[in-house]
Amino acid sequence: MTVKEFLLNGKKYCGFEGEICSGNNLIFIKGNKGFIMCGYLNLETAEKMNNVAAVVVGVKTIDDMLNKTVVNSTTNAQKLGIVPGISVLKALDKIC
Repeated sequence: MTVKEFLLNGKKYCGFEGEICSGNNLIFIKGNKGFIMCGYLNLETAEKMNNVAAVVVGVKTIDDMLNKTVVNSTTNAQKLGIVPGISVLKALDKIC
């Protein structure tokens, strides 16, 4: 697992990426208010925990994730405008 801290539009994020089994990666980006996760992580659990969270699929790296759109999100994420179809870059701006 690799941890990558990076800045976007002057805001700091922490990303995690790594192979969990041959050819399959776990990708996660955390901001101050919430996180964006790949499809391996459980949105229902994030919902139960009242997290601000969104799911992106079809990614193998953090860079892949930055170029995708959200496919699903928790109720608290939706309250911030993080809805299916929003770009990950716009979603990240809302969680930091």
